[in-house]
Amino acid sequence: MTIPRKVAVIGAGDIGVGWAALCASAGWPVAIFDLNPATRERASIDVERRTRALVALGRAPESIVERGLTELVRAQFLSEAVQDADWIIEAIHEDVAAKQKLLVGIEQQAGDDALISSSSSGLPPTEIFGRMRRLDRCLVTHPLNPPELIPIVEVVPESRTSAASMNRAVEYLRSLGRFPIVLKKSIPGYVVGRVSAAVWRECIDLVLQGVITVDDLDRAVSLGPAIGWAAAGPHLTYHLAAGEGGIRSFTQHLLASFESSWQQLAHWAQLDPEQQRALIQSIERAYKGKIEFLREARDRRLSAILKALEQARAPSGSESG
Repeated sequence: MTIPRKVAVIGAGDIGVGWAALCASAGWPVAIFDLNPATRERASIDVERRTRALVALGRAPESIVERGLTELVRAQFLSEAVQDADWIIEAIHEDVAAKQKLLVGIEQQAGDDALISSSSSGLPPTEIFGRMRRLDRCLVTHPLNPPELIPIVEVVPESRTSAASMNRAVEYLRSLGRFPIVLKKSIPGYVVGRVSAAVWRECIDLVLQGVITVDDLDRAVSLGPAIGWAAAGPHLTYHLAAGEGGIRSFTQHLLASFESSWQQLAHWAQLDPEQQRALIQSIERAYKGKIEFLREARDRRLSAILKALEQARAPSGSESG
């Protein structure tokens, strides 16, 4: 198992805090830094809260969590954060220019052997690392939110990322209990983002058309296809659905019905201002005054789902998903 001497998380928003909580929960030394003093102050509280929440959810042992929190550094300067770090995680907002500027500063102060990754959710690695000198150690490690709970992380190389850096990133992620999914090539939005965008567009369209309310739509997805996908994924779900005939039989008998549906699905690429307002109002109305309660409920459900999946996974590790 490969463990870094220290992880530096640069950017203390929701994703950065999640990364820090995840690493601290494994007992790893972590430094977190943000250019905004108010964000740094808030992150100090949020990292501890989210790390200790993993103990309550049964996702991490208390003794290791407390050790990790003891070694947590709330860096006041970028140089302090990246000093002696084996893995530096950039986790600021999705702005190419801002990421490029920050990464240049990181490269100037990082050790020669430090692995540098971006938490971008869909920007091309060639753009993110466009101003870097050493691209062999740069790559994207895109987590889902919240990073400390959801185990999938997309690993997206820049065209010049070395095999050694890719292997090292995968080892770090596996040591954290993550499931790294390595993309063979970069594509805008990566894989998870594209699938999520496609599903959400249809969900938005159904709400705006008045077919269903926001909360019923969310239930329809979370208690419907999402359960099946959690157990098997979309391809395997349909492969299993036709019994012995598998996907060949499924496509022969049911592909036409899917093709009919595909013709009627939403195909727009942009919401106009009025549609945005309608969507925002619908979602806020559905969940008004319940955000903290729902966030905690979501985390409990995620933890329970993960525990069930872990208990059901074959000892050989040969299962898909």
